[in-house]
Amino acid sequence: MYPNLFRFPEWLPLLGGEYVTSFGVMMLLAFLVAGFVVRHGMDRIGEDPEVAWDLLFMAVLGGIGGAKLYYVFLNWPRFMEEGLPFLVGRGGLVWYGGFFLAAVLVIWEMKRKDLPIPTMLDITAPALAIAYAVGRVGCFLVGDDWGRPTDAWVGIAFPQGAPPTRVDIIEQQFGIQVDPDLVAQYGQVVPVHPTQLYEVAMSTLIFLVLWRLRFHEHKPGWLFALWLSLAGVERFVVEFFRAKDDRFFGILTLAQILSLAIVALGIWGLSRRRRTAEAS
Repeated sequence: MYPNLFRFPEWLPLLGGEYVTSFGVMMLLAFLVAGFVVRHGMDRIGEDPEVAWDLLFMAVLGGIGGAKLYYVFLNWPRFMEEGLPFLVGRGGLVWYGGFFLAAVLVIWEMKRKDLPIPTMLDITAPALAIAYAVGRVGCFLVGDDWGRPTDAWVGIAFPQGAPPTRVDIIEQQFGIQVDPDLVAQYGQVVPVHPTQLYEVAMSTLIFLVLWRLRFHEHKPGWLFALWLSLAGVERFVVEFFRAKDDRFFGILTLAQILSLAIVALGIWGLSRRRRTAEAS
């Protein structure tokens, strides 16, 4: 793990002594990669490719703001106790919260610039997939969003994670009973499913599929609906391996409920935007 890449010199104004984290760098790269993919797509359809950076600004604004608001919603008691420091801390960038608000702002910007929204949504689909994969690399580097304890060959321990994969944290914070045999074998820091890497692999595969199908013959918006379906399935599956404390619906997490809704929306969109033989 490499949570901190380097530290600014103490004499530097404002930033002196602050760390540049690997998560922050990967998040920046995620937005930039998405911007270049969208720029390429806009150039391909004859729209001004530089407008992609205006859309990216809205995505950053909505992504960070929405993620923080969703994090507050999930951790309301902590927010009431800690106040503003809890909100402005480096943690709490929850994907679904960021996606929903970013989608609203980006679509608003598309309408404001009179862009063809269904076509633009198709262009953003591969960008969203690869950006998500890049962002999850950052989660892995800081040891965040890891999974349940495991003795499988894929298991990785995060002794300096955020938080560390210690037995007391897993049991008290996430309510997961750690197998005593696992503790006997590895001690108090146990290996867990590297769910960040699972998502990197699956989202990269989704990107490759979407990139291959970007010249589809269906109605505009079909590719975005396909991304919704695939991304929803990916998140639903990986949540079973995640160490989570928000399983409010039996064995399902809140993210899985949202994933099911997104899959349903995606399937509905696929059926609505699919070009039938009669329409060909």
